[in-house]
Amino acid sequence: MIACCLFQVVNVSGSVPPKVSEALSVAREARCSLDDLLHKEQLLSSSVDQHLADVQLWMDDLGETRDQVDTIERHMKYLRLPQSQQCLMTSSVSEAIRAVDSACSSLKGFLYKTLQVCCHMLCYPPMHTGCGPAAEQLRSQLELVVTQLLALQTSDDIISQALVPSRGEPSPQPGCSATPPPHTLPLCLPVQIMLLPLSKRFKYHFSGNRQTNSLSKPEWYLTQTLLWMGNSSAFMEEKIQPILDRSAATINARVELSRGLLSLVQEKVAFDAGRLLYDDVLFCHLVEEVLQFEKELRSTYSYPKTFPGLLHLLLDEAVLQKWLTVEKKMAVEKMDAMLSAEGAWSSQYKDINDMDELKAPDCAETFMTLLQVITDRYQALPCPSAQLKFLGLQRELVDDFRIRLTQVMKEESRCPLGFRYCAILNAVNYISTILADWGDNVFFLQLQQAAVSLGEDALLKGLGVMELGRLASLEGSLFDGELALLDRLKGDMLGRLLEWTMREITEKAKPYCQDRWLSLPSQHDQSTMSLSSSACPMMLCLRDRLLNLHQVLSFSLFQLAWQGLAERLDSFIYQEVILSNHFSDGGAAQLQFDMSRNLFPLFGHYCKRPENFFKHVKEACIILCLNVGSALLLRSLLKDSRETSDWMSAGDPPPESALNELGVYCLAACDVLILLGLRASWPGQ
Repeated sequence: MIACCLFQVVNVSGSVPPKVSEALSVAREARCSLDDLLHKEQLLSSSVDQHLADVQLWMDDLGETRDQVDTIERHMKYLRLPQSQQCLMTSSVSEAIRAVDSACSSLKGFLYKTLQVCCHMLCYPPMHTGCGPAAEQLRSQLELVVTQLLALQTSDDIISQALVPSRGEPSPQPGCSATPPPHTLPLCLPVQIMLLPLSKRFKYHFSGNRQTNSLSKPEWYLTQTLLWMGNSSAFMEEKIQPILDRSAATINARVELSRGLLSLVQEKVAFDAGRLLYDDVLFCHLVEEVLQFEKELRSTYSYPKTFPGLLHLLLDEAVLQKWLTVEKKMAVEKMDAMLSAEGAWSSQYKDINDMDELKAPDCAETFMTLLQVITDRYQALPCPSAQLKFLGLQRELVDDFRIRLTQVMKEESRCPLGFRYCAILNAVNYISTILADWGDNVFFLQLQQAAVSLGEDALLKGLGVMELGRLASLEGSLFDGELALLDRLKGDMLGRLLEWTMREITEKAKPYCQDRWLSLPSQHDQSTMSLSSSACPMMLCLRDRLLNLHQVLSFSLFQLAWQGLAERLDSFIYQEVILSNHFSDGGAAQLQFDMSRNLFPLFGHYCKRPENFFKHVKEACIILCLNVGSALLLRSLLKDSRETSDWMSAGDPPPESALNELGVYCLAACDVLILLGLRASWPGQ
């Protein structure tokens, strides 16, 4: 091909260019080099094939020799078996350990069974309390056995796993993050061996068709487990723990045995919980017993909080949802029962003054106790997201109970001064007070932070940026929504009660409003002052209503009630009695006597200075009772200040200063002029 190309080039140009000639020379050299390499590769390949054929014979001979050595080694292991058994029987476990390692699966299985048989001799050797040679010998034997078992576990973890009692199907380990509990390391071998007879007894009594294996009696196996823990505590701490310490094993013997016993209970609880998902009563009983077991485990038996107990089993999705469903169902049933009970609206502390400040009716107190019991049940759960689900349920129950109270209130609203209406008002106030206290509780504050960090939609739904910021800074609480609705209901009910009370008082006050204030004689013409006869019905009605409200309302509600009533009375008397009439000196003096010596003292039982809650009436009486000279000066000053805009430049005091000197702070200057115009005794009149 190269020659053809060269021929074509020569034909075209008639001569060979220097670059083409050089390229042609390089191509010829490359072709010769390639041919030489191909020849060498062929020779090397033939040599390799010949070498492999020669080596194959050696490989076949070596394989036969290797098989023969392996067979001899296996025979030697079997021949050593009597030696390992003899070591075990003579307590020479260290020698037996070195003889155990083998590739023979059948031999290893046989050795494991042999170890299990021999280990039965090591389970709870009798420990006498005496101090004689026999007791000392037993203690020495125990220490030797435990030490050698620890060495055995360290030498071969496979044997350790082989000695673990059978647990059946693996128990689920539900949790917040779908990760198993952290403490999943195998138990130390001495404790595993000690657990063998207990495991056998547990399975014998609490599985199968035994009468002791009753779904309705989970407390049987839970109590038995706690008894085993308690009975073994002294032995593990006094006999086993010192041996572990001398062996430099960082193991708590008592906790290790409890952990092993818990593995039995965990499997049992997980299995029973799945069978009880369709039986509300038995399921609730199981949950209660598990919670009680967990409480005793942590408090009485000092089981570390960092180790999982049984509560994580209740966090399984199906179990947790069932728990929430049953909790709500039972709570609703209890609400129906407590509201329909005969003494639902009576306080159980009504005869004990020191304990009846809130005057909470029995239904409200029972309801909050119900919520507290729910809190006590889920508070120990090791998962904030699960706790928040129960908190959401509690908020839902609060809203449900508020609606029920509203329905009953509407039936009683025709008589707001009645006992049941006031009891409902006390119930609303009681629930609101308790929820406000819960908002400052450490546990609920922690849940609040968890809700914000986890972004719980169900709890934070509908909240704006400001509300979320208040929750994050702990200025608000997760109960703010419920508290707002309860406070609104409380305000509406209290307003209706005061309106009804004022309606009754104002009806009794009509004669007093129409009294002849202008024609009453001067105080100097009367030997003694007495309450106006027209005011008696109003005062008696007011006294009776205050006493009644004080008896039926809680302390905080009564404070709001009498202050609201005082505010309404102040406005009513100021508008309907004072501004609607003219007053002679005697009329003004009589009005001041009626107010300061009769009306104000009715409220003096509940505060030190009741006149401060009747500012309009008190200051109006001051203006009406001024002597003529002071009244003339004040009227002149107020008129001048209203007509002259540059009164300050004239050097006269401002009208507010003059009014303040008289004790008038609430009324404006224009109001004082109106009051001065109601006076009938002016010079020249």
